[in-house]
Amino acid sequence: MLSEKVSALLNDQVNKEFYSAYLYLDFSNYFEERGLDGFANWYKIQAQEERDHALLFYQYLHNNNAKVVLGAIAQPDKDLGSDMAVLKAGLEHEVYVTGLINAIYAAAHEDKDFRTMQFLDWFVKEQGEEEVNANDLISKMELFGSDPKGLYMLNSELKGRVYNAPSLTL
Repeated sequence: MLSEKVSALLNDQVNKEFYSAYLYLDFSNYFEERGLDGFANWYKIQAQEERDHALLFYQYLHNNNAKVVLGAIAQPDKDLGSDMAVLKAGLEHEVYVTGLINAIYAAAHEDKDFRTMQFLDWFVKEQGEEEVNANDLISKMELFGSDPKGLYMLNSELKGRVYNAPSLTL
């Protein structure tokens, strides 16, 4: 059985993951308006991933007979003043989410809630990958973004990204 603290943190994470999806849809919208459909695609897929993460937390709560409380999803509030600002906001957000996952893990560890820790192991690994991907995107933009041909090639690369739903079984 989940403790009240772990249950509350997991419920909060459902909301945070849906917020992440909204944020990345906002980023996708920014790039669509700029005519960078590859970047828009990359962030649209990020939004799909975050939505599915929210549903994994949702299902985990249900599977553990915990009450699910859905809160309001805040409007995205990141500065979208430039392409690089968007990419840096994406990295900043992933670091923030990593902190949230770590806090839930720490609470589960404190409670000796090994089932929740095992559930979170996938998210810990996923967050590491998300931070690397965000950093790589910033590095590529720093290298190629100021050159129109380089930006075109990077945009074309990002257009090829496809969505692979998580294969986490609950």
